[in-house]
Amino acid sequence: MQQDPVQNQQQPLPVNRQSKDNSGRWFWGIFLSLVFLGLVLVAVSFFVFASAIKRGGGEYTSSGSGDKIAVVEINDVIVSSEKTVEQIKKFREDKSVKAILLRINTPGGGVAASQEIYEEVKKTRDSGKIIVVSMGAIAASGGYYIAVGSSLIVSNPGTLTGSIGVIAQFISIKDLAEKLGINQTTIKSGNLKDAGNPFRQMNDTDKAYFQDVVDNSFMQFLDVVAKERKMDKETLLKYANGRVFTGLQAKEYGLVDSLGTFEDAIRITSRMAGIEGEPRIIRERKKFSIFEELMGSKIEDVTDIKGKLFDEPILQYKFQP
Repeated sequence: MQQDPVQNQQQPLPVNRQSKDNSGRWFWGIFLSLVFLGLVLVAVSFFVFASAIKRGGGEYTSSGSGDKIAVVEINDVIVSSEKTVEQIKKFREDKSVKAILLRINTPGGGVAASQEIYEEVKKTRDSGKIIVVSMGAIAASGGYYIAVGSSLIVSNPGTLTGSIGVIAQFISIKDLAEKLGINQTTIKSGNLKDAGNPFRQMNDTDKAYFQDVVDNSFMQFLDVVAKERKMDKETLLKYANGRVFTGLQAKEYGLVDSLGTFEDAIRITSRMAGIEGEPRIIRERKKFSIFEELMGSKIEDVTDIKGKLFDEPILQYKFQP
């Protein structure tokens, strides 16, 4: 019997569409992941490169026909002294700079850092180079400590200044640590070695110990102001209880020499230095990276927050609002 030729033809194997779909998805998944990873690497490389390239550094000099006045700025909380000391020393040794104008706008900060900057200001004044202080919105505590080493202090009538005193603050996390089940074991060589430990309450011995340190630092502050402002200590003690004054009050009490703006301070500095004509104002321009410019803020802002939280010294000449 003759077989139907159509039936004798070999039937095609069924296509596994699900297997093909899975393979396609797998391929595109890997491809898109590689593309994404490549874009991330390019972006990271760009920001690293952009952060490394600094722009706008060096010195900025204003127009003017007279000799140079160098402006050094102290802004924000004083945590370290290195940059300010370096700037003051550089301009003091620069013979083309006839005077230095120190613009202070700070609530103060670390005791040692404030003392180091004061010593550099005093050294500049004693070397014969004019160094005038112009106070901004606030020049309190450590900021005022620095100012008294200058040739002259110019304050705005509304500047907050003074706050002659010392502060040390300690945080206790004992109760919180206990709730979280965190325990600390301290092995120490003396009963005061862990004074201020945040994992335990401060006892009377600890408080007396730190009070003695604060009092000693306060007397150092008092001695410097009394000597520099030529004031009797007993008279000065009336104003040295940690409170701030307006510039107008500070002038009345003999804590500052003159009232005026930053521009007034430039004119006073120019006159004291014997500069003829309009002085040329020079200041160091901070270097900013392309990344900082693109982001519209400074990377230093992030590190400043870290510094305020973790790096500020315990013992401070600082105004606490």
